[in-house]
Amino acid sequence: MEAQSLVALPIVLALELSSGETPARITLSRDEAAELAALMAADLHGLVPQVDQARLAVAGALFDTVELLRPGFPVWATLDELARRVPRGHLDNVVAFGTHEGHMPAQPLEPEATYADGPMRLLPLSLLAPEALAAELSEQLEVELVGRGEAGARTADWLMRTLGVRLEHVRYLSRNDLLAMTCVQYEHVNLAALWTLLEAALLTPYREETALSARGLALRYAEGKIIVQSPADWLRAQSSDPAQRAHDLAGILFELRQYAALLDAHHLPLSLQSEQASATAAEHGYLLEVLGTLEPAYGAPALYAHEAPGLGVVAVTLAQRGEGGRARVLAHGYPLHSKALGPLVTALAERCDIPAELHALGRIVLDTDGHLAAPSHALH
Repeated sequence: MEAQSLVALPIVLALELSSGETPARITLSRDEAAELAALMAADLHGLVPQVDQARLAVAGALFDTVELLRPGFPVWATLDELARRVPRGHLDNVVAFGTHEGHMPAQPLEPEATYADGPMRLLPLSLLAPEALAAELSEQLEVELVGRGEAGARTADWLMRTLGVRLEHVRYLSRNDLLAMTCVQYEHVNLAALWTLLEAALLTPYREETALSARGLALRYAEGKIIVQSPADWLRAQSSDPAQRAHDLAGILFELRQYAALLDAHHLPLSLQSEQASATAAEHGYLLEVLGTLEPAYGAPALYAHEAPGLGVVAVTLAQRGEGGRARVLAHGYPLHSKALGPLVTALAERCDIPAELHALGRIVLDTDGHLAAPSHALH
């Protein structure tokens, strides 16, 4: 089998942990990975004997779903690249990669501790099949893994002893199975729009895709990033009474935070699209839209914190005060998590060279037109 003629068929071994269980570690040594790979080879041979004509590559590391489902599938891409370098016939055509001196052989194969506490751990593997066999083998795997993909007793026992955990289920899934399972999970928690965009980024990155969140925020995937409608623009299109509009905006900003956290985990950059302002990407944990520059006829600018119950500060407005207390908004910023509030306030303060002092409003403040605004009277 020449490397150029091999087609990669991505698979994953899914470990469903018993309640309260956490693996003692999330990587295996080289020797441990080799032991596990031999057990996996036997399991897969029992399901689809033709796998013996392919090269099995195993990464001795446990990942979360978000780490595996990233644009370009970097974990599998790295595993495939390393496996293609191994000479034909090495270890009976089963190759495994584990840690040496505490490190995996390539950075994408290092699981992130941030995601190590989930109830399911995923161990990636890949079959590198001759081109003439790949389509048939892929079809057989899709059928057999769904129907009877439970790992063998020896494999499950080895994993429990080595990782020091009890496991409810251990089964093989194709990458398509993992995608379908994740789709169902996201739809179950009202994140179907997020899945629509993520699926596009993973499977058809060359095509644009649009979606509406459950609460009606417009989202678009294009050129490797997600572009989200400005919450202030969304608010302008609403027609409910002021109290309801403020409540609905809080819901939109909560939803935006959910999307931002998951998109960051899947390594999809997020940026803001505003109809009336220049906008930014979420590089520092916040989104910013700039609506104007300092106007000498108005007073000194100040920073105002819009707050919502249970969410804390959901938006920060930079504004100047004019005649009769009328506020002129210069910018809105949206912190996507609590740690981003400080950097957001600093960035807004530096725009106008003012102290980074935030005036708490205790609620979301709207102007007489129902738009996100600063208060029309001085705060003491």
